Amino acid sequence: LVLNALAVILVSRVVPGVSVTGFGSALIAAVMIGLVNALIRPIFAFFSFPITVLTLGLFTLVINALMFWLASAFVPGFRIEGFWAAFFGAIVFWLVSWVTNGLIRDPL
Repeated sequence: LVLNALAVILVSRVVPGVSVTGFGSALIAAVMIGLVNALIRPIFAFFSFPITVLTLGLFTLVINALMFWLASAFVPGFRIEGFWAAFFGAIVFWLVSWVTNGLIRDPL
């Protein structure tokens, strides 16, 4: 959770249009991103399956951006200004999360 909060802070520094006011907002944003991805994203993925197949999976990037943008709507102090900021922010967030999860994963 803390690593995802740090990822949100990194995204806010790297991607124009994404801002976070402090670590507390980033922590709440990390929780909200997790909740949105766990509860709402599967519904979007199910109903968008035909277009995801037609685009060879690229529509999944759009779904990720929308979920990232939706999470920002619920967190005061975490703001995303537009779809493209959400799109690139979601990509950077995914990359940072992927790297950190790879570093802390148990080698078993």
